[in-house]
Amino acid sequence: MLPNFSYVRPNSLSEAVRRVAGGGTIHAGGTDLLGCLRDGVFTTDKIVSLQALDDLRGIRQNESGLSIGALTTLSEIADHRVVQYSFPALAQGAAAAASPQIRNQGTIGGNICQRPRCWYFRGDFHCLRKGGDRCYAVDGENEFHCILGGSGCYIVHPSDTAPALIALDAQIRIVGPKGKRTVPAESFFVLPAKDPTIETVLQPGEIVTEILLPPMRQLRSSYRKVRARGAWDFALAGVALAIRFDHDRAVEWVRVVLSGVAPIPWRAQAAERKLLGRRLQGATISEAAVASTDGAAPLSQNAYKVDMVQGVVEESLLAMA
Repeated sequence: MLPNFSYVRPNSLSEAVRRVAGGGTIHAGGTDLLGCLRDGVFTTDKIVSLQALDDLRGIRQNESGLSIGALTTLSEIADHRVVQYSFPALAQGAAAAASPQIRNQGTIGGNICQRPRCWYFRGDFHCLRKGGDRCYAVDGENEFHCILGGSGCYIVHPSDTAPALIALDAQIRIVGPKGKRTVPAESFFVLPAKDPTIETVLQPGEIVTEILLPPMRQLRSSYRKVRARGAWDFALAGVALAIRFDHDRAVEWVRVVLSGVAPIPWRAQAAERKLLGRRLQGATISEAAVASTDGAAPLSQNAYKVDMVQGVVEESLLAMA
């Protein structure tokens, strides 16, 4: 049952910031918000809807690259011809999220800011992420939890667009009570070792307004997701790749970012080092795939993710080659 709350619909971004800073909870697409409230994941006395802020919608191309408003839906991103052509990893990540109905309603801003899908966090457990003193996944049902970056809390980040944004060197523009700031997508997400109660660097009252993608000439990218069902399911493992080749077809710039295996979109830097300066050939690809799980520490029921990650990285690199 939903709790009682007030609902406000600001007509300007400055008013929205003021309302959120006063203790409001942001409503963008709302595909996860109402479920969280109904299930008691968190509570709020006030919901601040951004639906009237048309400046936060749309995809715009200019000499600085591509600007995507935070209220742009996942369907719009997946279907946009410029995104498909110049930033295919993002188009594929948006298309892989959830179901068609949710993609039609869910926004890019909401997708990167959504709360974890861990069944302990979403259930009746006062876990570490809710301010408790333990992560119940450690000794519990943990087949879908993380193998990298856990450090006390073993959630996995649920977004399919966030790994692509990191791979594409995106920037995230934020507005709050203290003004505007821009954060690299790679720095936007917070590991449990730093603070197990939050997922992003957003401060009270701050709102994501825009995603900025720099022009990346000659860049090839992709996103591959492994899941149990063909739709409305989260990644068991996945990888966003972005690679630029030199004139000899050797890798001169690369990002390998994993999904479904860490509390944040996980940049596999050991795999990147295996690829830099080399051509995408059999031995190089195999070495990079193995290196993609460097530092993995599986829990009792999710060691299968190590092989799964290595397999999906190898498949994606072979396809890129």
